[in-house]
Amino acid sequence: MAGSLIGHFFPGLVFFLIGLWHLFNHIKLHLQTPKSFTIHPWFPISKIKHLELFLIMICCSSHMSAELFRHHRFDPDGTIPGPYLRNFEHASIDMSFILYTSSAIAVDFVACRAKHGLTQLVAAVALSQQLLMFRLHSTHHGGLEEQYHLFVQLLTFVALTTTLMAIRFPNSFILGFSRSVCIIFLGVWLMGTGIMLWTPGFIPKGCLLFWDEGHQEVHCRDEAALRRAKGLINIEFSWYFIAIMIFSVCFYLFLFGVYGEKVESSSWEQHNDDDDDDDDYLAGL
Repeated sequence: MAGSLIGHFFPGLVFFLIGLWHLFNHIKLHLQTPKSFTIHPWFPISKIKHLELFLIMICCSSHMSAELFRHHRFDPDGTIPGPYLRNFEHASIDMSFILYTSSAIAVDFVACRAKHGLTQLVAAVALSQQLLMFRLHSTHHGGLEEQYHLFVQLLTFVALTTTLMAIRFPNSFILGFSRSVCIIFLGVWLMGTGIMLWTPGFIPKGCLLFWDEGHQEVHCRDEAALRRAKGLINIEFSWYFIAIMIFSVCFYLFLFGVYGEKVESSSWEQHNDDDDDDDDYLAGL
């Protein structure tokens, strides 16, 4: 599944849905309890408390199985062939997220004050593994795929940084908001990578899909076509960035209209009470 539309689209869809779920819950939590807000590494669901973690575990296990066992991945002498190293690297990322979900479930059953911080730390380890694998990939992705993966590394680094910062600043709403938006962006970018690189109609002018070591890659006919294609990817990233920020702010405003009315009413009532107290005090004088 590595180096394919499905291999990028479905992991991206998982990141997108998790980021959207976290963004919704962080905004809702902050609007309802602004004074006691805490960044959560995951959010429970009423009927099945650990459903989010179970779904991540199932998705990662399925993806890892496809990477390792969909085809014969070993040479007759038991060694890993060079073209299949990328599959084991992607499976290592899946294993890291399975470790994160397993640890989060285990820590949740322990009544300790540091369980949120510990869970954030294990999540940071999983993101570090993803950043490491994309940065030190055994396959030299030349051209367009390398450019797309460069932005994957950037978004993973931001998600990692905000996760580590959440350990030190667990009550920062802006930090929780930023991390959720970053995870959404990472998911959207992975889905866009799969669509734009492996859909012939979206291949930039002057570039074509070729089979290389068992999977398809985009190659451009000359340096000018490659520079133009990379420039288009940079513009695509910029437009995605703008669109996601617009969506995030509009999503916040929408949820504020749903959950923020009570907070606004309480603040107004408190303001009126203060005014009444001042009037009574002046009348007494």
